[in-house]
Amino acid sequence: MSLHRTERFGHGQGLSHLSGIIAAMEASSLRFAAAARSLGEVARAAGLVVPSFRSPPRLEGVDRTMKRQVDGAGVEAVTVSVRIKGRPWVSVLADMIDGVLVANALSGPTAGAARTVLWGAVEADVMRGSEPLEPSRQGQRRSGRSAAGHAARRAPQPAGQPQTRVA
Repeated sequence: MSLHRTERFGHGQGLSHLSGIIAAMEASSLRFAAAARSLGEVARAAGLVVPSFRSPPRLEGVDRTMKRQVDGAGVEAVTVSVRIKGRPWVSVLADMIDGVLVANALSGPTAGAARTVLWGAVEADVMRGSEPLEPSRQGQRRSGRSAAGHAARRAPQPAGQPQTRVA
């Protein structure tokens, strides 16, 4: 396998080889939404307050802000705002997880245990492949087949017909 530097996609250097470009991953709004859902599910299951997430923060020049509001019924709502543009995905995730911890006023060993569970939730999503595909690959599976081609390959054949396989 031969790797060489390239200047593709107009945003810095990456590496390429026969199967395509390996570029530094930046966060996208779709990934942000998926992570917010996963973190919310895990926090809710653990009995924690689930903050709402938004991007970008309204305050210029910061990566994360938090806003606490109390409605007329006395219910507190927490909003965690995270800048995703131009940042590594792991930094965005760390800010989201820290936002859940701060929203719940967790500290010490309790915060450490919650942090571990929350990281496990987003790591599981990445390992399951629930991340959105890059825009240039939307509609294709990792194998390179389109979703329609994949479905056709698995479709049942009429009775009495020889089985065919789409390559």
